[in-house]
Amino acid sequence: MLFLLFDLDGERYALDATEIVEVLPLAPTKAIPGAPAWVAGVVMRDGMSVPVIDVPCLALGRAARALRSTRLVLVRYDGAPDPQDCAAHTGATSRVLGLIVERATQTRRIEAEQFTHSGIDTPHARWLGPVADDTLGPVQWVAVQHMLDDQVKALLFPPQELTQQASAAPLELPDGDR
Repeated sequence: MLFLLFDLDGERYALDATEIVEVLPLAPTKAIPGAPAWVAGVVMRDGMSVPVIDVPCLALGRAARALRSTRLVLVRYDGAPDPQDCAAHTGATSRVLGLIVERATQTRRIEAEQFTHSGIDTPHARWLGPVADDTLGPVQWVAVQHMLDDQVKALLFPPQELTQQASAAPLELPDGDR
């Protein structure tokens, strides 16, 4: 299997290349007030808003550094709060989620059989998958589909009815703001 490697404070992590839609340079995001701190905001792609997760903030509690190797990785995300909602929202079986990762400059082929359970249960970070050892040391598989809990999924991927109502309703301004 082919993986895109990235780094979190000296530790190596891997994203399955089959889940990656596109790898872009770091781009500014539109903040979402009220979202968890590790939700960097949204970017626009082909006329659709794409929620973006700051992976160093999610994992380490600090914002991603703007390094030359920091990337915005767009991945397929199938973890909808309700499978019917996912299809209704996009007309497809998956959505796009952006991940900000640091030092994403290498790919590596690692066979799935090389990965083994880390031996540590991380219920607060279900997205941390099994670990493999290659010539450069350990690398941990990131399970993109487990990155968001149900509450954050509902925030980032609202049901189609809500997004349609918001876009169809005319904006009413108070008389003093006209």
